[in-house]
Amino acid sequence: MKKPIAFFAHHQGRGHANRIMAIAEHFSQDRQVSVLTAGPDYFESVSSSVEVVALPNMIGETVPTARLFDEPTPSVMHCVPLGLPSMRKTMRTIVEHLDHRDIGLFVVDVSSEIGMLGRICSTPTVQMRLHGDRNDVGHIGSYEAMVGILAPFDERMEQQDYPRHLRDKTFYTGGLCTTRDQVLSRAEARQRLGLPSDQKIVLVMTGGGGSGTPYAPLTIAARAVPDALWLVAGPVLREGHETDFPNLKELGWVDNVTDHIAAADIVVASAGDNTVHEIARAARKFVVMPEWRYFSEQHRKASELVRLGAAVSAPYWPGDYEGWRGLLQRAEELDTEALATLHEPAAAARAANWLEELCDQLWMGDARRIASPMLKVV
Repeated sequence: MKKPIAFFAHHQGRGHANRIMAIAEHFSQDRQVSVLTAGPDYFESVSSSVEVVALPNMIGETVPTARLFDEPTPSVMHCVPLGLPSMRKTMRTIVEHLDHRDIGLFVVDVSSEIGMLGRICSTPTVQMRLHGDRNDVGHIGSYEAMVGILAPFDERMEQQDYPRHLRDKTFYTGGLCTTRDQVLSRAEARQRLGLPSDQKIVLVMTGGGGSGTPYAPLTIAARAVPDALWLVAGPVLREGHETDFPNLKELGWVDNVTDHIAAADIVVASAGDNTVHEIARAARKFVVMPEWRYFSEQHRKASELVRLGAAVSAPYWPGDYEGWRGLLQRAEELDTEALATLHEPAAAARAANWLEELCDQLWMGDARRIASPMLKVV
């Protein structure tokens, strides 16, 4: 009988959940799959065959005493507040699940501490690989404790400072996009959306993991390139002093984001995993404006995209006309093929196949006895 596979899903943003659901669809029918998460609502559309285990949501909880709060965080960990019953319950729930379900492989998306917990529980564990400045002892220690590392992007996008011994245990799926809507031609997409057929269109978009696209710089953009139609999809961050312009339209959340990307000449967006691969899938000219994330995740990813000639970027949102005109001019000169080749349509299936094969290989063969640790009496 095949060993079950369990996932831990971080609940900041929908990206972790969408990625896990995309991968889980490709598992064998006789493979038991479960997900442990503090964001169970993200998994409402998951297959009924996938068990979803709710964990406590600890965001905003209060440490009981100032003395506990003042205890320093050890260098091998990132977020381990003291005195929280909900944290004990989280760890207890995970440990009991790994034990009671006899989990064969634990896939963590993402948390260094949860990855280490899996290893401490004697459960083979895989960590999801993200970009960022992650060469600290906490990340490296967790990576080294894994039986494998799963990177949902093309190996060409890997950072040059990622250690070789970790790269050797990393499986690169190719660019994993969880959006499945058909990509129409530019003309077809514009016709479907009722957009002008002959006007330059710049789409500005962001996901749900941050505070939204800053709106004030876009008012400068609309004035800098008044002949273009600027469409803004997703949340925006307003400061209250912005002036609206007729060629700058705020759409809010859109269900058909693929159509909007396909309709655009240029897309200005963050460096979120799925966002990057949505744009690559449609092969559009890409201005990447990374959002703040822990460990400079999006900034490091944006740097790799620029290095590959797949996108252009700026150190900050332009606040002047020439800044915007120059940025768009550089985007016009991009070869969209460089970005398009970073998307892999079969990435989710490749990830599922690798995880299943790894799980089965780990549990094959004869049992081996380990020597009992010797106790040294001092």
